[in-house]
Amino acid sequence: MKRIIGLLLASTLLAGTASAMEPTELVGQQLSAEEFAALVEAAKAANPPKSGEKYVFGFANLARNAPFFLNTEDGILRNGEAAGVEILVTDNALDGSTALQNAESYIRRNVDYVIEFQTDANFAPTIMTKFNDAGIKVIAIDIPMPGATFFGANNPRSGFMGGAYLAQAAAAKWSAEDIANGYLVVGELPQSGAIPAMRTKGQIGGFLAENPDFPEDRIIRLDTKGTLEEAFRVMSDAIGRIPAGSPIMGLAINDQSIIGMLRAVNQAGRGEEALFVGMGADEIDTLVAEPNFVASVGYFPENYGNYIVPMALMELGGQELPPAVLVTHEMVTKANVCEFYTDKTCAGEAMDYTFPQEAFVTFLGGLSEDPELADYQTLIPNE
Repeated sequence: MKRIIGLLLASTLLAGTASAMEPTELVGQQLSAEEFAALVEAAKAANPPKSGEKYVFGFANLARNAPFFLNTEDGILRNGEAAGVEILVTDNALDGSTALQNAESYIRRNVDYVIEFQTDANFAPTIMTKFNDAGIKVIAIDIPMPGATFFGANNPRSGFMGGAYLAQAAAAKWSAEDIANGYLVVGELPQSGAIPAMRTKGQIGGFLAENPDFPEDRIIRLDTKGTLEEAFRVMSDAIGRIPAGSPIMGLAINDQSIIGMLRAVNQAGRGEEALFVGMGADEIDTLVAEPNFVASVGYFPENYGNYIVPMALMELGGQELPPAVLVTHEMVTKANVCEFYTDKTCAGEAMDYTFPQEAFVTFLGGLSEDPELADYQTLIPNE
């Protein structure tokens, strides 16, 4: 990659013992062998490996059937190998009860640390209680686990970016009257709880920042369950509610949902009436190939391991991690994809996109006052 993601540390103070490296020094690079050796040495001095030889980490992946999950896994495995840490991978299969079984398997295997990527917010307290009772520290990816360090999406900002980009792309394609007569379709993921919901709320908020008078009854919310197959099914059902000729403007929790929705629109012969903006930018080939898939908000999961494995070693070494570490996002389009992925070719002209910062700050104020988010203020950025 030409660029690397940065991070927003949701903490004003990172306290801990002295070591070769601090969390604030992680800027997306994979550490050198010498840097990993220093982290491992400091960790062993504070918390020797339970096996007596080398550290064993569990990585419970959300699923293993889409690029986002596989890119995350590859990055964690790559960093584990570089650090001399064994990574035990399990598949949570997008299912809470499976995630619980995998967590119990890690406890039985007496792992030193767990990286948890699971989708069902209802299972998070039970899983974390078991890890806490076993004395196992946890980093949770994208869906928070009570007491674990959160690593992943800046949900409000990434959502707002995508929604605003879609609105501006729609304005470049259609008249204001056409947009007002169009439909905004949003693929949600209710099972994952209030935190990922900030992403889809942000998408709607970003779109409405550009179209404040857009009618509420023209916003269609679908539970795509974060999968291509379910997104295709529910979009196929919903498209009959959208009159022929009306613009179809689509957003969703992830790129897999966008692809399913887009396939349903194309199958119905209405692709020319549609614009979609994704979330994750992990389905790059589809983004490049599909003319109406105009952009996706980049998360760069291939870099996640560059942060997570060092952070786990730092915590084993006695350093206090911040409660939340949020990814810095970028808009990935056909025009700039080669700047992020050097094996891809940029095509077309870049749209003159402007992020509506003032409207975003107002949106954040509403989130901060939401009682459902009272316990998650560290996951809401300041600006």
